[in-house]
Amino acid sequence: MVTALAPAIWGTTYLVTTELLPPDRPLLAAVVRALPAGLVLVVLTRRLPRGVWWWRAAMLGALNIGAFFALLFVAAYRLPGGVAATIGALQPLLVAGLSAGLLGERLSLRTTIAAAAGVAGVSLLVLRADARLDGLGVAAAVGGAVVMAVGVVLSKRWPSPAPLLATTGWQLTAGGLLLLPVALLVEGPPPATLSITNLVGYGYLAIIGSALAYALWFRGIRDLSATGVTFLGLLSPLVATSLGWLVLGQELTIAQALGGLVVLAALVAAQTGNARGARPRSNLADRVGTPVVISERGRASHSTN
Repeated sequence: MVTALAPAIWGTTYLVTTELLPPDRPLLAAVVRALPAGLVLVVLTRRLPRGVWWWRAAMLGALNIGAFFALLFVAAYRLPGGVAATIGALQPLLVAGLSAGLLGERLSLRTTIAAAAGVAGVSLLVLRADARLDGLGVAAAVGGAVVMAVGVVLSKRWPSPAPLLATTGWQLTAGGLLLLPVALLVEGPPPATLSITNLVGYGYLAIIGSALAYALWFRGIRDLSATGVTFLGLLSPLVATSLGWLVLGQELTIAQALGGLVVLAALVAAQTGNARGARPRSNLADRVGTPVVISERGRASHSTN
């Protein structure tokens, strides 16, 4: 339940971005989400990587945050949000397959069916009948799902010896540094002036959407099975769609409501099926020290991050 808070928080990103941030600056938002939060966590924990963890932290930061955000940016601008979200919903199946090969987790029929149901539920939730396809956009969406899946599995395979908040800070910093030149090249320098509303939005993304959410996410990866954790990501499009209906007055159809129920059923089936794979907590010290993508039509889709 605690880990589920992370994708639920990411599901609020669509609302915050559309209502509080400057328009057409998704990469700037991604940099602000990652880099300041990462640097603050590194300063607060006063821990730097050692030995192999310099390149491991850089690789995990690139996979979980930097490359993932960049690929989702391309997918969001070249595909309707529903298509990007549906492709992204393949991530649990990808993680289950990778976990079987790299972590020795059993790929059960229950997990496979739950993953397929998750894709079906998300498609009912966000996919539109008139959705168009674009080759580069589809490739970017698939690439985003793959890099995030690899990042989740490697995060489980390489348990960090450092406190949770330090490890989170390393990855956010590495991902933010990767995104910074991309954002400057594609979007140019940040706006000369920002309103109080913009600053509140960026502050929410950095503190709640990244520092808190990713700490909860990586904590879940430490203590739960990789497959069980990644199924929780299906909550992001569900929360985003619900907020669009409750706050923005967007239409909620019967098909979307059915899709939401299918998503919840898939999530519950996957969690109960993977409950035995959870690792018990070792000590109290471990308790303390990841989208939503914006579619070009203003629809909410999932993130991870």
